[in-house]
Order: sequence, then structure tokens, then C-alpha cells
Amino acid sequence: MQATLAELATLVNGELIGDGSLVVQGAAPLGEAGPGDITLIDRPDKSAKLAASRASAAVVPRQYVPNGLPIIRVDDVHRAFTTIVLRFRPRRHGPPPGISPLAVVSPTARVGDEVTIHPFATIGDEVEIGDRTVIHSGVHILAGSKIGPDVTIFPNAVLYENTVVGPRCVIHAGAILGAFGFGYSLVEGRHQLSAQLGHVVLEAEVEVGAGTTIDRGTYGATVIGEGTKIDNQVMIAHNCRIGRHNMLCAQVGIAGSTTTGDYVVMAGQVGVRDHVRIGHRAVLGAMAGVINDVPDDARVVGIPATPEREQMIKQAVLAKLPEMRHQLKQLQATVERLRQIVERYEHDQGG
Repeated sequence: MQATLAELATLVNGELIGDGSLVVQGAAPLGEAGPGDITLIDRPDKSAKLAASRASAAVVPRQYVPNGLPIIRVDDVHRAFTTIVLRFRPRRHGPPPGISPLAVVSPTARVGDEVTIHPFATIGDEVEIGDRTVIHSGVHILAGSKIGPDVTIFPNAVLYENTVVGPRCVIHAGAILGAFGFGYSLVEGRHQLSAQLGHVVLEAEVEVGAGTTIDRGTYGATVIGEGTKIDNQVMIAHNCRIGRHNMLCAQVGIAGSTTTGDYVVMAGQVGVRDHVRIGHRAVLGAMAGVINDVPDDARVVGIPATPEREQMIKQAVLAKLPEMRHQLKQLQATVERLRQIVERYEHDQGG
């Protein structure tokens, strides 16, 4: 599959500068592109990297100054490059809607129109599946769950009983929704599991990453708010209520009964203790250890997490510790010399 540079410029409504008859055979990121490929830069300050690339052409921002390489200038580089990549590597389409004869679907389940259920998926009693939803192989949806329209559930995800998934959600491979919460009471020397009578609710347009686990509530729901995006291998414990349009990056761990506001960002490996509240639009830096409430619009980092500016001051002081230690030793030596001088003086005066 190939195209001329002029054809690609027309495809993305871009400004062509250079040889429009150049034949392009593929699209690749800057570090991977070779002869015959078109690549991209999203900022003019990457010009030197582009000049060192082996690519034959590039998609660049409008303000980019040409340097001899054939280019297509556009307003939105990533949108344009996405269109070009799809020109060379179209999305693969799955089977037409329908239920595979190798899937197991309870006779009491209610399946909407144009639903696709792949082989070896299992759909439990009284499950409801909305129109145009796609359920991949190995997915297990337990009794009483309700799946909205236009949902995609990738292979081997497990939805425990009574899970609710809103419209247009995406659940990636191996995700677990509704497992028992990690709640125990010590009774006569043994750990006794607490009540596990709740469920999980995903509101509309939530995305759950591969290998992520969201535990059910004790009596009610663990709720993930509309539009929230959850990365791979995130753990959300029982009774949590995650706000709308949060971004939770890889390996975040949130302990039970924690709540977050809207538009919260948690960077990789953030840990949040139980029963705290994270305010609206708060940003938690990578590996932050949160042990107290975080107010609206705050930016916190470190262990324990404190305001970003405070942590910067601490880090600046820590960087000076070796020098300060050297200075302290010098001061101790000076004080010792002064002490000896004073002792000799007092001895001489006494003599």
C-alpha cells in the first residue's frame, strides 16, 4: 500500500511543501522512520531530530520553517498523522454482530440489537447487554449485571454479579470488576471476611485498563464517575467513589472508602490511604503517598505527599546535605580548637 505525498496532503487538508509526486510507502514515529516513510514532529524545536531522521517526508506544525525535506503543514499534527497511519494500516474489523455458537449465554439474559459475543464468553442469568456491545472471548459476566450500549469488553475480563457498566465504556483484557473487598475483622484469633453485598458501577465513557481491579462495595456501590480513564494495573478498593473525568495512571493504588473530585490526575504508582478525600482538579505526582485529604486544585508529591513547592524546598535542602555535613565537621573542629585554647588560657591564669 502506497500513496503520493500530494494525496496524503489532500487527505489531511494540509499545506504541501515539496515534491507532491514523492511516493510514500508507510508512516512511522520519528525514531523508527526510514526511507519511504512519512513521520511527524509536533513542535518546531524538534527540527534537529527531524533533520537527522531517515524519513522521506514529515507532517509538521503550521509554524515549522521548511529546511528542504518534503513536508505537510497542518493545524493538528497528531490528528493528521493518525489519519495517515490509518491510510496505511486500516483498523481490523471483527466478525459481524451475532452470538457465537461457542459462547454460553443464559436463557434469561437479555441481549440487545447488533451485539457481538465471541467464542467462549459466558453470560450469566438475568444479565442485560445493550445494543452494539462487543464481548470478546473468555469474558465472564456474572448474574444480574447490566451492560450499556456501545460497550467493548476485551478478552478474559471478569465482571462479578450485579456489575453496572454505562454506555460507551471500554474494559480491557484481564480487568476484574466486583471482586470481594479486602475487609476483615479479627474474631477469636481468625480473620473473618466482612460483608460483600455491594457491586461496581461504571458511569458512561469510562475506560478500564488491562489487569486493573475494582472491588465491590461492602453494602453499596464502588463508583467510577463518567469519563474517567484508568490505566493498566490500577487497584481501586471497596466503597471508593471516583469522580468524573479522572486520570489514574499505571499502578495507582487507592484504599477503601476514598473519594475523589472531578478532573483529578494521579500519576504512576500513587498510593492513597483509606477514607481520604481528593479535591477537584488535584494533581498527585508519581509515587506520591497520600495520607491526608488533598484540597481542590492542589499539586502534591512525595512520601508523605505534601504541596509541590514544599517538596521542592525539601529536595533542595537534601541536595545540600553533603556540603552541610562537611561544614558541620569544620565547625566542630573549629569549636574543639577554641575549647583547647580556652582551657590553656584558664590553666595559665590559674597558674
